[in-house]
Amino acid sequence: MSKRIVVAIDGPAGSGKSTVAKRVAAKLGCTYIDTGAMYRAVALLAERAGVDLSSESRLEAIAREAKIELPAGGTRVMLNGEDVTEAIRTPRISEAASKISAVPAVRRVLVEKQRAMASETSVVMEGRDIGTVVFPNADIKIFLDASPEIRKQRRLLEQAAKGDPVSPEEIAREIEERDLRDRTRADSPLLQAPDAMYIDTSDLSLDEVEERILKLIRDRTSNGKETLR
Repeated sequence: MSKRIVVAIDGPAGSGKSTVAKRVAAKLGCTYIDTGAMYRAVALLAERAGVDLSSESRLEAIAREAKIELPAGGTRVMLNGEDVTEAIRTPRISEAASKISAVPAVRRVLVEKQRAMASETSVVMEGRDIGTVVFPNADIKIFLDASPEIRKQRRLLEQAAKGDPVSPEEIAREIEERDLRDRTRADSPLLQAPDAMYIDTSDLSLDEVEERILKLIRDRTSNGKETLR
């Protein structure tokens, strides 16, 4: 028997959700959907078009027109046929994406696109409102978290690995501002779903976090006897 499942992984910046979601998707043979990359793609289009980030109607139009593809089996991001995997990872685009993600009209458009993706295949989807808004009936819900200090350290290492080192103070400010926006926005704030498994990753290795999630999935899908599709 084949079964299509949705694994929803939520959490704040620096909690490790992107890295873990990629690994879990690879292990399961599912499509990995980075919802943050979708907001970044819209932010990139807005920047290129010179659109004011306060213009909800224009941002909505850009989001609707954007053809965002996340090819299965990888982490590339295609935007209107262009590979923008690297272009959307700059600090400037990250900041713009954080602001755009608070725009209700843009969120509605991208949620439609995310649900369409998951209607075709099993997915591991990560973001900030997957288990509460995008897929409230997801088969598996995970909420990852970590202490502010650990999250800061992870972001510093991440930026350094990209060859774009920033100061600890700048990273701390960025995380604090993003947390505030994510948790207090009126539309789809960052919240742990009541039925989500909470995992504090502060003192856990990636392998340990991955195994906890895989065990939960095995337990929920007939101990892994069903074939995902």
